[in-house]
Amino acid sequence: MHDTTWFEIHGIPSVFVASTEFVDAAEVQSQALGLPEVKRIFVPHPIQDATDDEMRARADAIVEKVVEALVD
Repeated sequence: MHDTTWFEIHGIPSVFVASTEFVDAAEVQSQALGLPEVKRIFVPHPIQDATDDEMRARADAIVEKVVEALVD
């Protein structure tokens, strides 16, 4: 969230991507960092034991949302 906020403050479009485990933490951090509207996308949790193929599938599932968030 810190990096995403830094980029946005400096005019570089960005989007925060994390697993659903971090929805609440992302909300709190975005508020604390002064950019509550920072764009964020969440993938199903957990991811730590996902295979490469499973991670590619999760990325494929959100790539359009990421692009939309960056050009919005």
